[in-house]
Amino acid sequence: MLLLERGGGDWLTSGPYHVLRSAGERGVPFQRASAALPPEIAFLRTEGVAERLLIRTAADAAQAGTDAATALLNAGLMEEAAYYRALARALGAPYLDGSIPFGPGLCFPGTVVSGLAMLAPGSVAPWVLAPRGRVIAALLDGRRPAGPAAITSPTHLREAVFAAIPAQVADYAAHDRARCAPERATAREPAVWRLLVLALVSIAGLCLCAALPAPIAGAVVLAAQSLFLAMTTVRLAAVAIAAPVTVEVPPLTDAALPVYTILVPLYREAAVVPALLRALAALDYPPAKLDIKLLIEAGDPETAAVLAPIPLPARFEVITVPPGTPRTKPRALNAGLPLARGNLLTVFDAEDDPDPGQLRLAAALFARLPERTACLQGRLVIDNADDSWLTRAYALEYAGLFDVLNPALAQCRLPVPLGGTSMHLRGLMEQMHHS
Repeated sequence: MLLLERGGGDWLTSGPYHVLRSAGERGVPFQRASAALPPEIAFLRTEGVAERLLIRTAADAAQAGTDAATALLNAGLMEEAAYYRALARALGAPYLDGSIPFGPGLCFPGTVVSGLAMLAPGSVAPWVLAPRGRVIAALLDGRRPAGPAAITSPTHLREAVFAAIPAQVADYAAHDRARCAPERATAREPAVWRLLVLALVSIAGLCLCAALPAPIAGAVVLAAQSLFLAMTTVRLAAVAIAAPVTVEVPPLTDAALPVYTILVPLYREAAVVPALLRALAALDYPPAKLDIKLLIEAGDPETAAVLAPIPLPARFEVITVPPGTPRTKPRALNAGLPLARGNLLTVFDAEDDPDPGQLRLAAALFARLPERTACLQGRLVIDNADDSWLTRAYALEYAGLFDVLNPALAQCRLPVPLGGTSMHLRGLMEQMHHS
């Protein structure tokens, strides 16, 4: 079990770009200049980017064990579009920043994940490429894809794909799981029909009990009361079984940490967006290894309007899910899941204020636990218990579940009910490839 506390963050600015940094983010001391900058940022010298910034970026990338381009963009030290325009000039390739004339073979999620798409005949190039990470160094070293290619940013490619085939994206999000793994998909019947059947069965059961002879009816009532008593006994026994939640594991170095994907579905959450971004910025995790996806609905202009003017670093990605049904949190998550780049993944809700060390702790636990451990559930705490009697009831329920019942079930090696947030998964990419 993960022990979650509360934390915050601050907005900071650096030069002409706004940067999100956590209040306790640990910087790398300035290193002496090196003539051998990584190729993925060395070409920026000719673009007028300060040498000191490039050297600092190379040092940050070396500490995090990642490529310098990702370190530069994820830290917000350069705008993504500006970087890819400069990359296109360095490669002598055209840059596409408007409408992309896609050719045949466009698909979701394959085109977005590969970062490569065929262009229509007569376009500026046969292909358009949105490279990431170490692929950029390979391109600069001359190892280009077959035939000439135009360059665009990963964000622009994704937005263009969503605009070109919105129905396919919406269909994937709503129905792909049912097609590929129907045994893992939710029922296709509308919830109202299931509720209606449940109501009819309950009414029929009550009528049947009323028609039964008194001894049989008494036995049925006694059985129901026994079941309720057993459930109550289990909860009371959990108080004695539950052990204190103490988690002490040696932390991993930044270079040993895996890439972490965070999915945050938002719907009509404009009021909490600033607090959410501060909480996500305060996470104590290398920015180069964060992949944060804010999933909003096409029919939610209020949330989109709040996010639009904020110059988020490249580790933040705002994904607008095309219109479709059902308009639910699972559908939004299904649209973002195939685009996840992390080996570890978690889901946060808009109102969450995660502990800054939560991701590091989860990564360290996964590194020490057996491979069969696929999920860690964070401890959830209601922090506005004093607002009303309803919030106090929620606080008591969460305290009983995450402080007493779940630890007891874990001690007895019984199934543990998972929450819809702060649930950490690993082996994500492998599971997706084999599902």
